[in-house]
Amino acid sequence: MPVSLLGAAEIRRLAADLDVTPTKKLGQNFVVDANTVRKIVHAARVTASDRVVEIGPGLGSLTLAILETGASVVAVEIDHRLAERLPTTAAAHDVPEGRLEVIDADALRVEELPGEPSVLVANLPYNVSVPVLLHFLETFPYLQRGVVMVQAEVGERLAAPPGSKVYGAPSVKAAWYGSWRLAGTVSRQVFWPVPNVDSVLVAFDRDAEPRGTEEHRRRTFQIVDAAFQQRRKMLRQALAGVLGGTAAEASERLQAVGVDPTLRGEQLTVDDYARIAAV
Repeated sequence: MPVSLLGAAEIRRLAADLDVTPTKKLGQNFVVDANTVRKIVHAARVTASDRVVEIGPGLGSLTLAILETGASVVAVEIDHRLAERLPTTAAAHDVPEGRLEVIDADALRVEELPGEPSVLVANLPYNVSVPVLLHFLETFPYLQRGVVMVQAEVGERLAAPPGSKVYGAPSVKAAWYGSWRLAGTVSRQVFWPVPNVDSVLVAFDRDAEPRGTEEHRRRTFQIVDAAFQQRRKMLRQALAGVLGGTAAEASERLQAVGVDPTLRGEQLTVDDYARIAAV
């Protein structure tokens, strides 16, 4: 039998059974529209041969849409009640045994994923979306692509090119791992409760080769943070401390790698930052 999806009434009934009231603290806004979860799965190009990791499955509406493709899922859920119930919900919706594994844990603390999933799909709360994404990309090199639904402001920042108004440290750090693009918008009305922010889908594809070693990445991110902490200042001033000297010494180092010391942080690409860190 094909996997069936959750409807709005069943989602509310499940929440009531579990005594789950969606909380702002955990950023819980449950998707109650089948077309939306299928849209997310389609944007992620999920196929039956894929193993997918889902962060924050909640009551399981997106989980079932992933499983509907024939893919297998590793779901990471911080809420114990939701983590415990998800396998029962999956079984009730005709998901074959062995296709879903649930990890009852905080996604920011997960260091291992069974079966090395290659695709990431998630509806992420805005307050932890960037840290969770960066943690997963750093920790699990076998993740090759994915789609996340996030607050519009966060998604636009992740996909922003250098020089745009919303380009910042998250944009550069995300670009360290690969390419990012906006993959669609999501109506507020498909959530319960209805949030007071707009949401977007952001897709990523990991680069074929790592950009650098872990030490190089840490150094690069340190320089990125320094540049954007004082984003109104020229690089020679903003990076003086992290490059270990005065503004004049910082200028010399920047010029040595072909970076104009009078630029500001939002004008540099991830490759520019990596070159500075390499010195």
